[in-house]
Amino acid sequence: MAPIEDHPLRYRLANELHARPFPSMRAPSAAIYVAFKQPEMAANRDRTKDLAHLHDLLDRHGVPHPQPGATHYYGQIGRHWLKWEQHTEFVTYTIFTEGVADRPFEAAAFDPFPQDWLETAPGQRVTSILLRVEDMPPSKEIEKRLADWFVPESLAVSEVLDGSAVVAGDFRIDTNGHMRFAVFAGAETGKRRVGRIVQRLCEIETYKTMSMLGFARVRSMGAQLGTLDTRLTTLVEEMSKEGSKAEETLQALLAISAELETLSAQSSFRFGATWAYEAIVNERISALREERHAGRQTFLEFMVRRYQPAMRTVRSAQERLDAMSSRGVRAANLLRTRVDVERSAQNQALLESMDKRSDLQLRLQRTVEGLSVVAISYYAVSLASYLLYPLEEPTGLSKNMLTAFVTLPVVFLVWSLVRRLRKSVEK
Repeated sequence: MAPIEDHPLRYRLANELHARPFPSMRAPSAAIYVAFKQPEMAANRDRTKDLAHLHDLLDRHGVPHPQPGATHYYGQIGRHWLKWEQHTEFVTYTIFTEGVADRPFEAAAFDPFPQDWLETAPGQRVTSILLRVEDMPPSKEIEKRLADWFVPESLAVSEVLDGSAVVAGDFRIDTNGHMRFAVFAGAETGKRRVGRIVQRLCEIETYKTMSMLGFARVRSMGAQLGTLDTRLTTLVEEMSKEGSKAEETLQALLAISAELETLSAQSSFRFGATWAYEAIVNERISALREERHAGRQTFLEFMVRRYQPAMRTVRSAQERLDAMSSRGVRAANLLRTRVDVERSAQNQALLESMDKRSDLQLRLQRTVEGLSVVAISYYAVSLASYLLYPLEEPTGLSKNMLTAFVTLPVVFLVWSLVRRLRKSVEK
């Protein structure tokens, strides 16, 4: 039996689903996380710089490099485990460490990432996280630690994955520039489940931050949108006024439409990425299967109160931009129709004027033809008379009589020739 021919990408696509496994962690342990993004055109960046930066970190620990063109890496560096992932717009580094420091969330926890290495990153820090995993203590002890570690006003706490762990975070940047999250894992919670919880918390924070870039974009373009909206409204109002110059208004309207299209083109990627990141945030929170803990707000409630209003603002701005573009197109079409009608009226008047001119030219031409017949006839009669003068004596007729006899036939002959010539020209 002949073997089945495989698609050349079959194994690569199948292995892609298993290429980024969840980390395995057991309490007590810690994770430090950082994400870098280039400030402009991050999706089209030179990705070899990302790999070079990873290689620099691996070389410091004498660890082999991943395969050329790799988009993810997981391996041990010293006493830590490093997970690296390359995404469309950013790269992430996560270091997992067994055990926790005596002082929670101290600045030294970030030391596995060398300072000089952080300073040479090909991009800017989008977010960084200190995450502490502990065994689940009694409820009162959890409340005490949360009060010491986080800002109560924005603290979100919930029991996740059927009560197997309690997660907490206040989504605030501490004095060292990091976000803080805590995970209290139950005694029976497996290490893979703990790893999934940790990764989802990191992803929630990362994709929340990335989607908020859309909000920042909307705020930066707010004044420009307002100005364009005012100009567009003014032009539309002028369209209905009598005496307005349609062509000048059309040119101004086309200029506004061009600005709107430019703004839309510059923002389309960011808007699309915002909705993709927002969907991931909601999906990761849903995957935690939250339950309320000690009457605290859950992560979902925090997002509904603090995060979703920003996303609604972005959606509203996108809809406003689309509506303004559509309004500009409709107004331009109406104005273009008005310009066409005015030009048609001008063309009609021009045609009427040309008809009048043609009629005058025809009359003038006929007048000239009549004069031409007279002039030609005069000279023809004179020539004919000279030819007949020798017949004066034989015929006994005077010169005047001979001229009179020849005048009518000559005039008729000239008139016939001119008429035939005109008809041939008209054909």
